[in-house]
Amino acid sequence: MKARWLSVTAAAVFMLGTAGQAAAAEMPELAKKSGCTACHAIDKKVVGPAWADVAKRYKGDAGAKDTLVGKVKAGGKGNWTEVTGGVPMPPYSPRVSDGDIASLVDFILGL
Repeated sequence: MKARWLSVTAAAVFMLGTAGQAAAAEMPELAKKSGCTACHAIDKKVVGPAWADVAKRYKGDAGAKDTLVGKVKAGGKGNWTEVTGGVPMPPYSPRVSDGDIASLVDFILGL
C-alpha cells in the first residue's frame, strides 16, 4: 500500500510541476490591457502571428528586441503578410509606454 501511495504522490508532484511551467507561458495581463490580444495569441494566429511563431522567427537574432520594440511602437506591415493577408500592425506608441512595450517584447522573445 505504501508503494502505491508514493507513486500517486509522485504523480501529483509531477503534474503540479508541469502546471507551473504552463503558467509561465500564460498571456500577461499587460498584453490584455494594452489591446494586444485583439490580434495576437501565444500559440495560434488570430489576425497577427502567434507570439510563439514570432519568438521562433527571431530566435538567435541579437537585434530582435530592438526590431520588435520599433515595430510595436511605430506599427508596420510586410514581415508577416503570409499570415496576416496584408493587415498592418497598428502603432502602439504613445498609447503604450516604451517600458511596457519592452516588457511585452521580452515576454514574446522568451517563449
